Amino acid sequence: MRNRSLPIATFALASWAAIAARADDARPAPPAIRAEIGEARAPVAYWLESSLRRVYPATTPGSSSLAMTVPRAGRASFQVCVRNDSIHPVGFRCAVAGADDLKPRVRLVGLVPLPHFTPGTAPEELEGVEHGPGLVPDPLYPEDSVLVGPMESRSFWISLDVPAGAEPGPRTITARVTPWGASESVEMPVALGVAELVVKPRRDFPVIHWWRGEATWDYYGTERFDERWWELTRAQLQNMWDHGSDVMPVPLLVARREAFKRPCQLLDVEETAPGRYAFDWARTKRFIDMCREIGFREFEWSHLWIYWGAENPVRVYTPKGDGFEMLWPPDISGFSDVFLNFLDQFLPAFHEFLVKEDLLDGAYFHLSDEPGEGRHIENYRKARAILREKAPWMQGKVMDALSSIEYGREGLTDIPIPLVSSAQAYIDADIPHWVYYCCAPTGPWLNRFLDTPLAKIRMSGWLFHRQGARGFLHWGFNYWHLMEREELGDPFHDASNGSWPNIPFGDPFMIYPGKDGPLDSIRWEVFAESLQDMAVLQTAGVRPDDPRLAAIKTYADFPKSEDWLKTAIDAVLAPGP
Repeated sequence: MRNRSLPIATFALASWAAIAARADDARPAPPAIRAEIGEARAPVAYWLESSLRRVYPATTPGSSSLAMTVPRAGRASFQVCVRNDSIHPVGFRCAVAGADDLKPRVRLVGLVPLPHFTPGTAPEELEGVEHGPGLVPDPLYPEDSVLVGPMESRSFWISLDVPAGAEPGPRTITARVTPWGASESVEMPVALGVAELVVKPRRDFPVIHWWRGEATWDYYGTERFDERWWELTRAQLQNMWDHGSDVMPVPLLVARREAFKRPCQLLDVEETAPGRYAFDWARTKRFIDMCREIGFREFEWSHLWIYWGAENPVRVYTPKGDGFEMLWPPDISGFSDVFLNFLDQFLPAFHEFLVKEDLLDGAYFHLSDEPGEGRHIENYRKARAILREKAPWMQGKVMDALSSIEYGREGLTDIPIPLVSSAQAYIDADIPHWVYYCCAPTGPWLNRFLDTPLAKIRMSGWLFHRQGARGFLHWGFNYWHLMEREELGDPFHDASNGSWPNIPFGDPFMIYPGKDGPLDSIRWEVFAESLQDMAVLQTAGVRPDDPRLAAIKTYADFPKSEDWLKTAIDAVLAPGP
């Protein structure tokens, strides 16, 4: 939409964009720059790529120029690519010039195995079919150089932060690649159209990614809740916040079916006498204080019944000797006198803590994750009645991932979170809801696996805005364990945690464990930019029913091309006069 208060600047930017578009139409994009380097005269190629196409080892070179429209107070990214067509390894270093005010960050795009494509998905809904199964680009390493093997392509990921005070209009920055040992570099122009629009923080759309603290001490070999663990955890949660995930899951209790020798349970619970419990909130308070320092103001609290039916209560561990034991057998009924007695003591203490720490207004509570139909509904109804009696202060704040429309129709949960493939029933019934995906759906539906097209992932924010979702939840921020086992997997070699085909590659985590902190994935970067797109739409006053979004029909039927996204972004950031 047009910014009426700044018509001259807006018109100038729109005119520049129109002129650039006509120029692009009039002449083909310049091809990759090809050269022969070193004594062996190794043939190499250099080109630029957007953030919406993966660069595989066999990717052929594209264009040596790139144009982008970017908002102020926003982020943007692109790729600088190299190909070695020789039979010898060749090293390259990458840098960005003329962009100091944009704080350019250069990272090497790493490769991980994709042994199998996502089941139930047609080739046109996948990226890299012509390159796989095989190695796919995903982790981002803090490195600005790479040794490229024979007949191989690689890329560097360039991240930019555009300040709110940046001067609107066209500008050019330069991508510079230097072969190892060479005195001269290859330079390629990146044309930035800095929009008049200053993007405001996203509003009225909370985002949650479940985080696992035990993954950190198991992977890095720290002690349970030692200072090194807190340092690594802060870096992970800062990363989460920086990528637009703004509600922090708090592992107060353990809502997992597998038994843990070292449970990630912030709340210390002691059974002082049979059936009598004491609670120590000190560690929970430290965690909350750290999260607030990062920026979090809303918090999601542990489920009180185990997932898939609310048959059993949450696991609660207590110290015993040098280890831990559960307060009750894992198969005990979720409606047993033992658990109800625990709730009678825990819930008042929990409420007191929330009030004392001023946490109640920004709290989200869970009953049980992913209940189904039939008996599950009966269990859920019974458990919700218990909470209404024992914790009336939770009213309006109980949420769960569940897809049956019955939970929404009956008001069994305050905030239903259906799968994106089940959301249409909630939309048709005009029931406010969040959305999620977890291992499914596949096929044409929105998701973000290792073979999900990046343009499709980038559509996330557009879909959430258009479809009227009130929030988003995902289970896999740093699930680095084998599924439902207290045993580490290998995220760099098996992104299904040993569970393909039930779990497609890439679903369990968005970040990789780096040496001293998290490594982003390109999927995580693109998803963050999609949330920024949502903020741009909000800032620009683009309503969900705006005609420019008419092509977005459902979470399966929507534009999935880079061209559509570029046109749509330009239409919002550089509107016509």
